[in-house]
Amino acid sequence: MKAQIQSETHMELPAGFTARGAVMDDLEASVQLFNRCSRAMIGRDEFANTEAIRAEWLAPGVDLAEDVRHIFAPNGKLIGHIEVWTNSTPLVHPELWGRLDPKYEDLGIGTWMIRWAEGHALRAHSNTSSGLRLAPRLGTYRHAEKARKLFEGLGYWHVRSMYHMLIEMDAPVPEPKFPEGITLRPYNPATDAEAVYLAENEAFRDHFGHIERPFEEGFRQWKHRREQWGYDPTLYFIAMDGDEIAGTNICRTHFPSDEDRGLVGSISVRRPWRKRGLGLALLRHAFNEFYRRGKRKVGLGVDAQNLTGALRLYEAAGMHIEQAYDYYEKELCPGTEISVQSLS
Repeated sequence: MKAQIQSETHMELPAGFTARGAVMDDLEASVQLFNRCSRAMIGRDEFANTEAIRAEWLAPGVDLAEDVRHIFAPNGKLIGHIEVWTNSTPLVHPELWGRLDPKYEDLGIGTWMIRWAEGHALRAHSNTSSGLRLAPRLGTYRHAEKARKLFEGLGYWHVRSMYHMLIEMDAPVPEPKFPEGITLRPYNPATDAEAVYLAENEAFRDHFGHIERPFEEGFRQWKHRREQWGYDPTLYFIAMDGDEIAGTNICRTHFPSDEDRGLVGSISVRRPWRKRGLGLALLRHAFNEFYRRGKRKVGLGVDAQNLTGALRLYEAAGMHIEQAYDYYEKELCPGTEISVQSLS
């Protein structure tokens, strides 16, 4: 299997097209490409500016020259982008993310991009402990029929879906009712980051696809993600039961695509405090805080088959499904599956 995939990555681009690793100077052209693609797929820009992509490119362990390939048309225009980050330990389910200018579809470039990403993932996986299953994942908006056919034609199968959910408010939502003994306290970035990371990581052990990572690597990347675009520590809501963190709701000031829309970035409740209404209270508290700040729309992303019932919670809070995004998977190396697949 490995030799087969590696040989297939040697297919060539159409005559006159070239590829190279990315550099930071490609940032503006890349976002322009991503938005050309998203307008064709969903009728709007995915990125209002470059801040979210810049933060991703500057994440710990990312090597643009190695982890990204940019494809250029004969006229020098950037028309394709494919990335596969190899900065997770162990590397077992790297996410491939690509965009191809719609004007250059049906030339075999999409196939070249995915084959390159598979080869890169295989090379990086060779440094992972033997015996672990390698199965990259990639995704697309549900109605992107060409992308789906491309993925399935290359051996990928649908494994999971994510919903983009939204609430639109013309008035504050009902005041939250926190369980007895639970209080909210402010987040202090200087003293609370590690404890909040550990609490959130514990809660997400019950989520499909979770992989336990070395503490230093996971914490460093968590801090980078949390403290980049849309960062406002006053939108970190920490629920306490005495001296213990019971749950968290980490929000961002806005979406990458829409600065007028608030974002619930990550909501978590640890096992001992579940099924007591804490998740709903945290959500409502965040919605009303966004409303107070002038945001009338708030969104989030959720696993459509979430193992802990999050989808039902969000619907109970007044949210609706705005868009579906489907993930596909392909096994490149058989072995032991270490990511969470179900609740035990």
